[in-house]
Parts: sequence; C-alpha cells; structure tokens
Amino acid sequence: MLNKRISTRRRMVLPVKVTLDAVNHLAHTIDITHTGARLGGLRTQLEPGTIISLQRGSKKAKFRITWIRKLAPNELQAGIESLEMQQNFWGVDLSDQAHEAKDDMKALMTLLSS
Repeated sequence: MLNKRISTRRRMVLPVKVTLDAVNHLAHTIDITHTGARLGGLRTQLEPGTIISLQRGSKKAKFRITWIRKLAPNELQAGIESLEMQQNFWGVDLSDQAHEAKDDMKALMTLLSS
C-alpha cells in the first residue's frame, strides 16, 4: 500500500469542537499534521467524505472525513484532511526543525546528567 501522507504525524492531544449539521460535539486530536489530524472521542455517526467544521480556540476551519474506525458502539476515531489551509491552525509549531531541536536538547541534557 502506498503511503499517501504528505507530512509526518505528530502525537498531540488537543481539545477541539466538531460542528456537524449545526450541532457541536467535543472531541480531541490523537495526532496532527499541517494538513489534517486523527480525531478521537467522537460520539456521533460520521461517514467518509462528510465535511465538518473544527474549532480550536478562536480558529475555525473546514475538514473532510477521510476514514472512520469504530472503537466501541458509541466511540469513533476519524482521519480528517483540511479543506482550508490556515497558518498554525493547531497553535503548535509543527516544523521538523523545532522538533529536531527539542530532541537534540533532550540528548544533550541526558549526556550532561550522566
């Protein structure tokens, strides 16, 4: 199977408000990228292809459901892709350079504490 993912996933649990058919639902991210996320804690019926609105803080954007995984009778996970590119929608620095710098700093601190 070919990997369609454009950017690397970053594990990050962030609260989000999902709006579907003018009804709000609370959920959270499991991992995020510049172009989408994996959502957890969803307790409403969704189908791939459905367009939802996501709110994170004061930012809102439209996303398309790309896949659904049923974890329990009333709990789903969903993969979503952004339909509107927004600058820093998640409020988190997703640049690989920043992530690598943090890893380098952890490695340095480990060496110094040895």
